[in-house]
Amino acid sequence: MEAQLEVSEHLDERQFALEIKRLADSLSFGTDASPFLGSGIEYVQSRLYQPGDPIKSIDWRVTARTGKVHLKEYEAPKRMSIYLVVDTSASMCVTSQPVSKYAWAVKLAGALALASLARMSPVGFIGGGERELDAHPTLSRARIFLWLHRLRSYRLDEHTNVGARLQRLASVLESRTAIIVLSDFHDPQAIPALKLLRQEHDCVALQLEDPAEHGRLGGGVFRTEEAESGRAFVATGRSQWFYGDALAQELKHGGIDHLTLPTDQPFLPRLRDFLRRRGNFGKGAR
Repeated sequence: MEAQLEVSEHLDERQFALEIKRLADSLSFGTDASPFLGSGIEYVQSRLYQPGDPIKSIDWRVTARTGKVHLKEYEAPKRMSIYLVVDTSASMCVTSQPVSKYAWAVKLAGALALASLARMSPVGFIGGGERELDAHPTLSRARIFLWLHRLRSYRLDEHTNVGARLQRLASVLESRTAIIVLSDFHDPQAIPALKLLRQEHDCVALQLEDPAEHGRLGGGVFRTEEAESGRAFVATGRSQWFYGDALAQELKHGGIDHLTLPTDQPFLPRLRDFLRRRGNFGKGAR
């Protein structure tokens, strides 16, 4: 049985769209410093001046050297396609906070998608669970919101499949692509798959973290089961199931930019700064 995303259960489609747009605006910081776009135009060559050409485009250096008036010619750089991989598995939905990791992942995916479209970078979506969601990059806002509305539902018995989805993506990409993974990275196959993609593509790992994942029970024995696999286990007062530091080091060694987003803390300023510092994200293919 599917449930409705808690962050949006009281929002109709219009309100949901406005929420995503507001978040996209908060993550935007001007075109010059955009993490999704290069300089806008790239120099190609100089050619002889022809009547009617704009004077402001004159290449004064070549003109002085040749004695004939030349103009600079430019072309718009190719926009790198962006894939947003959203982990739809059960562990993303279990939460100790008012807004779950999954709710934040959907909202951030929508905001990043709109920010990319504003800079003419095509956006595609991939689901990181058992549900089939493999949408090819598009510049259509309508299609983006169609995919986002599909993501508003979740299942509490859905297994993680991030690693397999990334492996499949690596096998079909034909040109350099930017890939953003929004996940808690409970899938042990996710990091190896992301490392493989990093060899040819621009990869970012946005790790959603619930404070309850730091574990360490106060005492006693706790019998439970893993949300995605159904595997039963017993935890004691000394149990700890958070391996964030090790994961961060593994991503760093793999050359993958990584940012942890704790759901119990305001992380949007850190995310804005993270994207701003990644000034080359989404530039034209190399």
